[in-house]
Amino acid sequence: MAEVINLRSVKKQAARKAARAKGDENAVKFGRSKAERELQQAQVAKAARDLDGKKRETD
Repeated sequence: MAEVINLRSVKKQAARKAARAKGDENAVKFGRSKAERELQQAQVAKAARDLDGKKRETD
């Protein structure tokens, strides 16, 4: 006799697997995480502030 399978849970597992695959694909496609983007943005802003501060000191 065949094993009884709950189709709802099988569909949910398939949906999770597809979502995970799509997420992995997007991670490769778009590259960086939100934390990495925010870190780089903060570093650029600090560099701009430092440069602006240097310019004002010489004036």
